[in-house]
Amino acid sequence: MALATKYDAKSVEEKWYDYWMKNNYFHSEVDEREAYTIVIPPPNVTGVLHMGHMLNNTIQDVLIRKARLKGYNACWVPGTDHASIATEAKVVAKLKEQGVNKNDLTREEFLEHAWEWTHKHGGIILEQLKKLGASCDWERTAFTMDDNLSASVIKVFVDLYNKGLIYRGYRMVNWDPEAKTTLSDEEVIYEEKQGNLYYLKYKIDGSDDTLTIATTRPETIMGDTAICINPNDERFTHLKGKKAIVPIANRVIPIIEDEYVDMEFGTGCLKVTPAHDPNDKELGDKHNLEVVDIFNEDATLNSYGLHYKGKDRFVVRKEIVKELESIGALEKTETHLNKVGTSERTKAVIEPRLSDQWFLKMKDLAQPALDAVLDKEVNLVPEKFINTYRHWMENVRDWNISRQLWWGHQIPAYYYGDGKEDFVVAESREEALALAKEKTGNMTLADNDLTQDADALDTWFSSWLWPMSVFNGILEPDNEEINYYYPTNDLVTAPEILFFWVARMIIAGYEYKGEKPFTNVYLTGIVRDKQRRKMSKSLGNSPDPLDLIDQYGADGIRVGMLLSSPAGNDLMFDEDLCKQGSAFVNKIWNAFRLIKGWEIDSNIEQPESSRVAINWYESRFQQALAELEDSYSKYRISDALMTTYKLVWDDFCSWLLEMIKPSYGSPVDAKTYQEVIAILEDNLKILHPFVPFISEEIWQNITDRTSEEALIIAKWPVSKSIDEDLVKQFEIASEVVSGIRTIRKQKNISFKDAIELSVLNSEKLDATFDTVISKLGNISSLNYVDAQVEGALSFRVKSNEYFIPISGAIDVEEEVKKLTEELTYTEGFLKSVQKKLQNERFVNNAPEQVIANERKKQADAEAKIATLKSSLESLQN
Repeated sequence: MALATKYDAKSVEEKWYDYWMKNNYFHSEVDEREAYTIVIPPPNVTGVLHMGHMLNNTIQDVLIRKARLKGYNACWVPGTDHASIATEAKVVAKLKEQGVNKNDLTREEFLEHAWEWTHKHGGIILEQLKKLGASCDWERTAFTMDDNLSASVIKVFVDLYNKGLIYRGYRMVNWDPEAKTTLSDEEVIYEEKQGNLYYLKYKIDGSDDTLTIATTRPETIMGDTAICINPNDERFTHLKGKKAIVPIANRVIPIIEDEYVDMEFGTGCLKVTPAHDPNDKELGDKHNLEVVDIFNEDATLNSYGLHYKGKDRFVVRKEIVKELESIGALEKTETHLNKVGTSERTKAVIEPRLSDQWFLKMKDLAQPALDAVLDKEVNLVPEKFINTYRHWMENVRDWNISRQLWWGHQIPAYYYGDGKEDFVVAESREEALALAKEKTGNMTLADNDLTQDADALDTWFSSWLWPMSVFNGILEPDNEEINYYYPTNDLVTAPEILFFWVARMIIAGYEYKGEKPFTNVYLTGIVRDKQRRKMSKSLGNSPDPLDLIDQYGADGIRVGMLLSSPAGNDLMFDEDLCKQGSAFVNKIWNAFRLIKGWEIDSNIEQPESSRVAINWYESRFQQALAELEDSYSKYRISDALMTTYKLVWDDFCSWLLEMIKPSYGSPVDAKTYQEVIAILEDNLKILHPFVPFISEEIWQNITDRTSEEALIIAKWPVSKSIDEDLVKQFEIASEVVSGIRTIRKQKNISFKDAIELSVLNSEKLDATFDTVISKLGNISSLNYVDAQVEGALSFRVKSNEYFIPISGAIDVEEEVKKLTEELTYTEGFLKSVQKKLQNERFVNNAPEQVIANERKKQADAEAKIATLKSSLESLQN
């Protein structure tokens, strides 16, 4: 079959992905082999592929394909996360477009819309991953709202509640007024923002005196229930025991004393708003202050906001400042840099809010997971994240696990009375009713007397069970699959969810399986643009991954993404990397076309040059194979790709094929052809994890293969001994060839014209590569000499000097003139460098690297001068 001149990535990728799927190569079942397991970080069910997904899933696919080639029973479990906040927001927005308000629906009616949305949009991202070449076990695709996974979540909640680890508490929480739900501490992103510090005057009750407080949030004065001063602050001794009047609200509030107040900040007087600040809440509890909540759930003001009722908090801020100024209560305004908490999901500014919520006690649960990382039972790659992990785990706070949402796992708490403690926790309504009867002693309680808690669980409360629940390890803790596939091997994820997800999975693993969920955590960097900005749709700096695949091919994109993405360090994405990746794929294809285009003759002997070249490459390949294994073991995937890239592009395409290819129009001997095909097949095996499509295409085109012989399930190359000396000799030989080619090019000597080469062999090198040098340099005769050759151009490699006679080939007089000019310039350059190095002030003060660079310049100039003088001497004699 004739090979296409141009590689068509699109048709090749569709063909081989369909072939792999049809032959079920991605699927894993329990067998006698050792398992290698990865669980995908489940993307949001409503999400679409972005550059971060591309990087993360390319790395996972590289690891899983290599494991498959190494003979492991490779299992990569895909799936999606129900993403409570994001999905509910999308469904609410869609309903709003249709003129439907969520609050006008029952929970069941809303969930019908949510499921409809999920079935329509869910799974799009998984289909997109197939375009990338992701070899997931699609038969195992999981969703965090699947029946088994949902039942697992409820079972764990009930178990932790019964252990006394889950409790309900009235606490100050992080409130997202856009999503209208509470968030955990980890879901709040703090950003420094330029704001204002407003100095407000409060009248002293029963007096014409005033006191001034400084606040960044004047709209909250309606919720003030005290003014606090430091008892040690002599400026305010006269205020002790008195009361103040809140401006606009005209409410009388006490002036209290507490050392909590920072005498240096603002005016030294603090307004206390217990409903809207966690520190104020602690002060309020300590001094038995009234709690006045002025906000609705959407952060508009309620009836406590008086004439501002119904208006948004930020609108009120602007308006109330004007009113305070008009009544003489605004003393001054200063600019102020403030840390503002925003929602990780909606980007809305967070409001502290008092609310009844469900919490999970974390301190004791976290200890085994902390020990696992510190003891290297679970390895974080790179290790720089260990300290961050330790800090978070040692200072872990109770996890707020309830969300005021309908989409998600509804909390299995059932209320049967009016009191806060009138509830039971159970896996089903039937069990709840039985427990309620037992708890109350009221046997007449009926199902309709129970009301299930309206809140849903935090999405992370389902995904923290992911490595176990995808194998049904919670509901059936001793089933065959969980015992075989768990613990998994590698987790590839982003550092920003180290605490949201990774730490919690480790906690859950030790709590429910008594062991780690995975051995290694490979933390990728963030994909950024050339200006170091995080790629995002809002900035418009993120290309569409599918457009990139369409333009450069999946293999090209995979190479481009991995060429510069060391673990834990951000990837500065540049589309030129994809062009480089695509060029690499085309280079591989053209190399194969070259080989397949050779005519084979079984009657001719293998040339010595080909025998030496094959032997060299086999050792060079083994050298690269050892480097590869080392890089893979350290999760240096970018380094592993670079080793493969250089081996194939430089050593195979640029050197080996040049060394063995037959003369134009001549056949190649059968032995060389068979050996280079074997080498090519080994190359394809190490290429496959990075460029699966082109490698399978070439593999299948080498010869007819059965489905049992596909590259995807081939065997990884076997490690063999390395002839280190042969590899070193080639390094010198390649420099000699480069020297010959340089002289040919500079002196315009045609590569078709054979030339002589003489060697002053000071290093006593053997002649192993002489036939190769002769072939690649088109050398008619290669001679070893004891002295310099007159009338010849020369160049040096190590201590050896190589001479090329130039009689008749060039204008000697013109060449002497050129070499003399170059010698004069180089000698002048050397003097300037030496002068710099003789300057003690420069040597003592310049950085070490600068000194090293200058010394290298000196050595290079001295070597060049020696070569120029030698060439001039040869020409002038």
